[in-house]
Amino acid sequence: MQAQLQWLASPEFTNRVILFAHGAGAGPESEFMQTFAKGLAKRSQLAMLTFPYWQQVQATGKKRPPDSAKILDAAMLAAGAQIRAKLPTASLVVIGKSMGARVAFRCAEPLRARARVALGFPFHPPSKPEKNRLGELKNGSIPTLIVQGTRDPFGNHDYIEQASQSNECLRNSEFLYVAQGNHDLKQPKRIAEKLEQPWQQIIGNIEQWLENK
Repeated sequence: MQAQLQWLASPEFTNRVILFAHGAGAGPESEFMQTFAKGLAKRSQLAMLTFPYWQQVQATGKKRPPDSAKILDAAMLAAGAQIRAKLPTASLVVIGKSMGARVAFRCAEPLRARARVALGFPFHPPSKPEKNRLGELKNGSIPTLIVQGTRDPFGNHDYIEQASQSNECLRNSEFLYVAQGNHDLKQPKRIAEKLEQPWQQIIGNIEQWLENK
C-alpha cells in the first residue's frame, strides 16, 4: 500500500518527524487538522496521512464510512515505512485526532514510535461507556500524552479518573485537560473569548512535552 502523505517541512528541524492522522468525520483539510499541523510543523517535520476512505470522499464529494481497522492500520504502517525511508535517523512521533488517535496508538509499537499523542481520544461511543476502547492503550511503555476536553462525550474527565483506577496503561499516560472542552477541544464561548488562541496554547504544551521525550 502506498500511503498518501502531505508534508509540512521545517528544514532546520530534521531530528523529529510527526505522523499526523485525521479523525473519522473530517479529513486533513479541516480547520482543526490544518491548525494543529501548521503549529506542530514549526519545530518538526510533519506528514499528514489521508486514509483511503477519505481519499474517496475527496474525489467524489460524498461522505463515506471509515475503512476497517485493518485497512486503517495498514495505511498508517505504510506511511511510517515511507517516512523511515525518507528520514531514517529522525525520531518518529505519532499523533492522531479521535479515530486517528486509535490508529496511531495501535501502530505506535510496530512503528517504533518515540512517543504518541491523542487529540481527543474516543474512549467510548457517546453515552455508551460500557463499550470502551481501553485495550487500545496497551504498550504503555511508549510515552503517551492524551489531550482531552473535560466534557468530551467520548470520554470526559470523570470517566477517565474512574477508569484509571483499574487500567494501568491509563495511569501511565499523561493528560492535558482542556477545561470544559468538547471532542474538538473547543471551549464554551464564555471561556474561549478570555483566552488568546486556545488551540495554539495546546500546541505549545504538546511541543514542550515532546521536547522532554
